[in-house]
Amino acid sequence: MSAEITLFVNPTAGRGRGARVAQPAASALRAAGFCVRTVSGADAGDALAQLRTAVREGTGAVLAVGGDGMVSLALQALAGTLVPLGVIAVGTGNDFARAMGLPVRDPEQAGRLAGEALKEGRIREIDLGRVKRAEGTGSGTWYGTVLCSGFDSRVNDRGNRMRLPAGRFKYDLAMIAELAAFRPFPYRITLDDGPVIETEATLVAVGNGSSYGGGMRICADAVPDDGLFDITVVGDCTRATLLRVFPRVYRGTHLSHPKVTVHRARKVTLEAAGSTAYADGEPMGPLPVTAECVPAALRLLMP
Repeated sequence: MSAEITLFVNPTAGRGRGARVAQPAASALRAAGFCVRTVSGADAGDALAQLRTAVREGTGAVLAVGGDGMVSLALQALAGTLVPLGVIAVGTGNDFARAMGLPVRDPEQAGRLAGEALKEGRIREIDLGRVKRAEGTGSGTWYGTVLCSGFDSRVNDRGNRMRLPAGRFKYDLAMIAELAAFRPFPYRITLDDGPVIETEATLVAVGNGSSYGGGMRICADAVPDDGLFDITVVGDCTRATLLRVFPRVYRGTHLSHPKVTVHRARKVTLEAAGSTAYADGEPMGPLPVTAECVPAALRLLMP
């Protein structure tokens, strides 16, 4: 095992914030006897290229410093390799870290525990989702938490187009605007190459992990190492029903609502005109998309 650990730092964090946030974790790792190098980059593409180089050169582990977006970027270099991932969860949502029982917003503790896990071999093999577009080429895009489409992806689309206000408040405004124009979507859903399910749905979420959006447990019973997705389908709700059901998502109790159906499958294809897919909060492009659950695709450092 290499004694070098690579800290993968957000290249878009303003004025060196990413590197500053990583310092407590780096100090804890150096105190444990590890050599620490930092990979950042001019932008996400450059950072990913540098990380892939570090993986090829035999780094002992990669610690993603940031939120779910940084974890998602790290997955593109680590999926299918023997190099384990640790997470220094200091982002906004941190759904991946929470689902895996990792420390949140405590970089020193996260760094210390990652170092201990590496020394003691505390590694969990977990599944990942892999997304492919109908016209896409290559191996696809990896994700660790939830792929979503429908109402919530339209909120994301609208929020991403808004220049003001800054921060999460613009997504609250985007949700209000989307509720005003709310309507269910005609979906075609295919599970494990079975017959097509044609249905009206408010949203469809394909969960490798249980939550997205900073704690919304949309796929509350999802297990990240069972080889299956949990697919949550919220049916043709009225606006009033959606407003009543939405708060229950944070507790995961929405799954018992009669308008909610849960399927389990290794592969799912979603088709719906005018709907975009997001995975780990990152845009995947318009539907149709196919997501496949790939067992034991990632080695994760555990407390």
